Amino acid sequence: MESTTQTSNLSFAGYTDLPGVRLWYTDSCGVGVPLVLLHANTGNADSWQYNIPGFVEAGYRVISFDRRGWGRSRANPDTGPQPGTIAADLHALVEDLKLDRFHLVGVAGGGFAAYDYVLWHPERLRSLVIAASGGAIVDEELRQLRAQTALPNFSSWPPEFREVSMGYMATNPEGLKRWLEIHHNSQHKGAPVQSQRTTITFEKLATIRVPTLLMPGDQDLQAPPWVMRRQLAHIPGAQIIVLPEAAHSINWEQPEAFNRNVLEFIRGH
Repeated sequence: MESTTQTSNLSFAGYTDLPGVRLWYTDSCGVGVPLVLLHANTGNADSWQYNIPGFVEAGYRVISFDRRGWGRSRANPDTGPQPGTIAADLHALVEDLKLDRFHLVGVAGGGFAAYDYVLWHPERLRSLVIAASGGAIVDEELRQLRAQTALPNFSSWPPEFREVSMGYMATNPEGLKRWLEIHHNSQHKGAPVQSQRTTITFEKLATIRVPTLLMPGDQDLQAPPWVMRRQLAHIPGAQIIVLPEAAHSINWEQPEAFNRNVLEFIRGH
């Protein structure tokens, strides 16, 4: 390990060498129950800057990392296959840190990896939170519904219009500026998107027995509440909270409400 940053909320921020990647991560250390955060495709570990202090203050050991090919993490073909999977990198990190059981929170694209991980290593999770995520679920009926309800040329819209609510853009220009800075320092040019270890289906979601909370934002254009309610219907015992005035960048736009709901849920597990 190589420590590069010391802050009041992060005891460690730096690198560890894992199979196929030199992974940059942050760790508040301490003796609290571990809480691992998985960032969105338009972010990196900095996307959690408004969330980590609250989770640490609540007594948790908070860990986040830049995914392979994102932010400060660097793929290393000399030490492992490429592009690998986020779930495998996550597992290598928690093994490297000698974590036992932990809470896992995934937002948007991070939710894809969180589902992938719980289907692979459910015994390692105390709880699972999936926020603002379509879940990368392969289902023909859902695909057709998404196609029918897609906004015209949506994929070509600027990222902030796809992911950030109009209200946030209007009332928090500095926050929007910082969000864009993080986005523009996220995925490396030409870096391949890591696939899932397994094809995620509704049938596989039905096998999840880890306590699960789903949290869509009511203004999310990418993973609206109706999409996440489809996931809810298949996960036994799952709960859902629709976060008001939040879009796809849910934890960034509404950090206090996001933290409050996550903490209330994971404290029960």
